[in-house]
Amino acid sequence: MKKILVTGSLGYLGSVMTAYLQQHGHECIGYDTGFFKDCLFYESATTNTVPRDARDIEAKDLKGIDAVVHLAGISNDPFGNLDAAKVYDPTRHYAKRIAEMCKAAGVKFIFASSCSIYGIGGADLVDETSPTLPQTPYSLNKLQVEQDLQSLADKNFSPIALRFATAFGLSPRIRFDLVTNMLAGMAFTTGKIVLNSDGTPWRPNVHVLDICKSVKYAIDSNHNDGTLLVLNVGDECNNLQVIDIARKIQARIKGCELKYLKDNPELDKEGLVRDRKVKQGVDTRTYRVAFAKIKKVFPGFQCDWPMDKGVDDLVSKFESLPLTEALFKNKNFYRLQKIESLYQGQYLSPDLRWLKQAA
Repeated sequence: MKKILVTGSLGYLGSVMTAYLQQHGHECIGYDTGFFKDCLFYESATTNTVPRDARDIEAKDLKGIDAVVHLAGISNDPFGNLDAAKVYDPTRHYAKRIAEMCKAAGVKFIFASSCSIYGIGGADLVDETSPTLPQTPYSLNKLQVEQDLQSLADKNFSPIALRFATAFGLSPRIRFDLVTNMLAGMAFTTGKIVLNSDGTPWRPNVHVLDICKSVKYAIDSNHNDGTLLVLNVGDECNNLQVIDIARKIQARIKGCELKYLKDNPELDKEGLVRDRKVKQGVDTRTYRVAFAKIKKVFPGFQCDWPMDKGVDDLVSKFESLPLTEALFKNKNFYRLQKIESLYQGQYLSPDLRWLKQAA
């Protein structure tokens, strides 16, 4: 049994990750500042959690730890009037600082990166050697952290960066601002699927449990060649255009209509569907990703969740809860809106430090 420290343990991924790793033979301790602590979609498994900002992790916190899984960070953008540098520079700084502490302590470091750093792909599949063209501060931040990790890598430190495809699937702290989760929840509760783009952009997708599986493989791997190991995480069967995801959901939820936000702005009065990165119905972020390398580096790894299976699992949970339109539109399940509400309520500083705890 290894002891794993998971930062961001009370987020969408972290809430599933800690339980998964414990179920697969590891001891977990979570660190989380608590922005989404109370944003529960359904009851969560109990994990030993330290209520602490990742910026405040100290070397003594790594005593007895075998690996750090670094999930903590800002998961969406842009943030209204907040300066992107104030939001993202700290996440780059503390990722590097934690990695430096891991290097000094001989602790494995696994970073949650993103396929979004590819930004705009051509006709071919992009792989780990392809040019990166990040289109947002979030994606640029992921690339910058990777670059910092590469600079730290040497014979004593071999970090791993897992570039996750766009996540989907159930979590106790679900995100309905992720494309598949959003479209499925929208179809289930309103009988409509509203696309904020024309539906043509390509996205790689990966189920949250396949993300957890890749992290377990990384923890158990013997990578120690003194370099940063970069791996795309997903499966090529889940490279889909947004319109294809919508059609798969339509096939599961009979009778739901397909609409376009550009033509029907009244269908998003709450502003939850609208993606601030989509302009006039056009989304420049489009890319298809190759996932051959992870299968070579981690023999036996494969994704277990094609999109059809994941959508069926989502809808089955919606039926059992049951999911209502009011619950679907609750800002607790939209990361951007939740953090903005905390900031506007003067609970958070401009650099997203707690000023006071939310009631």
